[in-house]
Amino acid sequence: MAKIIKTTGEEIEIEPKNGKDFDLAEMQEIVGGYIEIVFLGINKETKKPMILVVNEEGKLNKLPFNMKATQLYHNCVGPYDVIVGNVLYCEHKQVK
Repeated sequence: MAKIIKTTGEEIEIEPKNGKDFDLAEMQEIVGGYIEIVFLGINKETKKPMILVVNEEGKLNKLPFNMKATQLYHNCVGPYDVIVGNVLYCEHKQVK
């Protein structure tokens, strides 16, 4: 289960090009730059560890606020931060 969560609120289901895990170039293309991994913990439904892959310099570059990704972060981690830019939401094992 992987999807791109865009700043517009659109969610796009996505699979890694190799069918198993996303490589660095794929993730950089999705977020538009250097990546940062944000650990969300275990998904209550799937029981799998989930992450957000975000643009490491998103706030510095003033990327648009991502409401859906921020809500997901707040629900899993707490109200400690906001998420900007397009993100990849996927299982931890899908990133090598």
